[in-house]
Amino acid sequence: MAQDSSFDVVSQVDLMEVSNAVQQASKEIAQRFDFKGTSAGITAEGKEAIVLTADDENQLERVYDVLAEKLARRKVSLKSLERSTPEAAAKGTLRQRLKVVSGLEGETAKDIAKFIRGLGLKVQPTIMGDHLRVTGKKKDDLQAVMTALREKEWPRALQFENYR
Repeated sequence: MAQDSSFDVVSQVDLMEVSNAVQQASKEIAQRFDFKGTSAGITAEGKEAIVLTADDENQLERVYDVLAEKLARRKVSLKSLERSTPEAAAKGTLRQRLKVVSGLEGETAKDIAKFIRGLGLKVQPTIMGDHLRVTGKKKDDLQAVMTALREKEWPRALQFENYR
């Protein structure tokens, strides 16, 4: 009797890496000449929120670019950040909140499952909370699904776990 093989499709974020990137970006902003004497800064609010502050829109974008560079170096996908619209803060400054999102939301998981079914392979995707399990008899089919998922652009960064 053939044993079914499976793997999980997840979207996880290493919160420790995010925290380290925020600390590094905050240090760089404090030391950079173009940010001296301004309200530019980055702070972490809890484990899953980041707040950017700046004097104007352009400076806010530069602060985000510094953070994005630090996150990229630590292999954290920018797809895991949800940016809110900038809002006015005290003393004429701007504030923008970034939410760190992990896990596959219901709609994204449904889209991935539909895409996998559309491949025409003999595999079965199953939504299990915030991840998706793909099972099949042939490991070659599972590897073909992984390849197809990597090639398509998704709203979240995907990782594959528990391949057996």
